Amino acid sequence: MRYITTAAILISFAVSISASPMETKPDPKVSCALSPQQLEKQRKKLLPGLFKRADNVTDLSDGTDGIRLHFKQRTGLLVELARIIEREQDCCSFLSFNLVIEPSGGPVTFDITGPAGTRDMLKSL
Repeated sequence: MRYITTAAILISFAVSISASPMETKPDPKVSCALSPQQLEKQRKKLLPGLFKRADNVTDLSDGTDGIRLHFKQRTGLLVELARIIEREQDCCSFLSFNLVIEPSGGPVTFDITGPAGTRDMLKSL
């Protein structure tokens, strides 16, 4: 019974948070904080290197400003993606990441999105 009460409190708290008005923040600047020299030196460890290792790269079709990378499941892929996300948060903190891993060894999709101009910036890398 204690677990049910705790769950009810957590659900109630989550609902009250989501019902409150969201603050609007100005869009962050859509540019990489690395210099061209730093980007070139770290290229393989960041998104530009990952784009080349993806099985396919497509534009998002839902109106979101970003791209989708497609991968076949392989050993080490998830660790690699986690490392890249961590590194990218330092130099491109305006980016959002969404990772979908299909069951039974199915494909992995990795969406990279951000404010207006993100897709063009990513493609220019």
